[in-house]
Amino acid sequence: MSISQSFATSISISSSSSAFFVPTNFSSRVQTVQFPAKPIGLCKCVAMPQEQETVFKTKVSRNANMGKLQAGYLFPEIARRRNAHLLKYPDAKVISLGIGDTTEPIPEVITSAMAKRSHALSTREGYSGYGAEQGEKPLRAAIASTFYSDFGIEDDDIFVSDGAKCDISRLQVVFGSNVTMAVQDPSYPAYVDSSVIMGQTGEFQKDVEKYGKIEYMRCTPENGFFPDLSTVSRTDIIFFCSPNNPTGSAATREQLTQLVEFAKNNGSIIVYDTAYALYMSDDNPRSIFEIPGAKEVAIETSSFSKYAGFTGVRLGWTVVPKQLLFSDGFPVAKDFNRIVCTCFNGASNIAQAGALACLSPEGLKAMYEVIGFYKENTDIIVETFNSLGFKVYGGKNAPYVWVHFPGQSSWDVFSEILEKTHVVTTPGSGFGPGGEGFIRVSAFGHRENVLEACRRFKQLYK
Repeated sequence: MSISQSFATSISISSSSSAFFVPTNFSSRVQTVQFPAKPIGLCKCVAMPQEQETVFKTKVSRNANMGKLQAGYLFPEIARRRNAHLLKYPDAKVISLGIGDTTEPIPEVITSAMAKRSHALSTREGYSGYGAEQGEKPLRAAIASTFYSDFGIEDDDIFVSDGAKCDISRLQVVFGSNVTMAVQDPSYPAYVDSSVIMGQTGEFQKDVEKYGKIEYMRCTPENGFFPDLSTVSRTDIIFFCSPNNPTGSAATREQLTQLVEFAKNNGSIIVYDTAYALYMSDDNPRSIFEIPGAKEVAIETSSFSKYAGFTGVRLGWTVVPKQLLFSDGFPVAKDFNRIVCTCFNGASNIAQAGALACLSPEGLKAMYEVIGFYKENTDIIVETFNSLGFKVYGGKNAPYVWVHFPGQSSWDVFSEILEKTHVVTTPGSGFGPGGEGFIRVSAFGHRENVLEACRRFKQLYK
């Protein structure tokens, strides 16, 4: 059947009769198209509602504690602002002295050991799969003999991990949601944020910039950045970092003795972070276990990140002495071991080979050379801000310089420095309300970048 036979009614449509038709090369003469005949009825135009996009939602409630967290985690927020600045000034040479990420190459004596272990994995004799979750025995023994030989810490008290920050969260899982927490103010934000996520805190109180149920131990220039423990309420857990991040201050033997006695009197557990202990210039304790009685009240975390440039390699350790017991007499180490075995499959065997090389005589020498380089950077930064008339703290025992801008918002200072010098720093308030009015300047950077950043600081604040 032909098309013309299929249509009984003819409707003439001119190619120029509607603005909605696209012009063609066809003639504008009338063309005839036939459609089947239908009874003519009333045509109604009905406005249909625009189809709304439906989003599938599960029936799983969000962890309400996540909603308590304020804005983004400090360092990703700094990275976001840095990226926005680069979009605004695409040709600017931005220098980052903000996040505490190392910049100098890992010493060859260490990388060669990792390379050797890596290549061995391609042989039947050198291949290894899962290792002990607590770490390889030779490395645990080397950590014990290098850092704790005089303090009664044994190999099996040491748990090798993928970094101190990860262990902080694993310890929080051990403690659970019903404990109370104290932190230095200011301090490394992971302590507070992990407490919030675990449900140990109340809501964020905007008027004081604090979370409820956390004891903020104020550390200021006036008290030498060590809290007045007579004013600190009793808590179950006390997070303490020395040398401190961000202030760079290091607690003395007398101060740590007070802290251990305070924990004993209150039946508390100290989580002691020693990520910067090898930067110590003063004759201060590098481990909490130098203090008599500390094994009964303290856990210690540490890391190769800032010693050997392992920020990307990831290797740290935590010491949980056998003498540390919960209130019912159960060893804390046994619960931590259970968490490690449940939530972790052990650190990379390649990273562990690198860590073992770090603790060889050649590796220790190389690590101290890298640390010495960063300490020279610190001296340059301290001298710069001192010459400009600022009150400057830290720098001697840690790779951070804590600069005071009294009466100013630390985020405003951060923004001004970024806008006018293209240098990234860290706002002090990101470490707690006690950090308001300060900025942290990191000494991790190539020498030429540190010198250039200091030249820009001088130009801005001369």
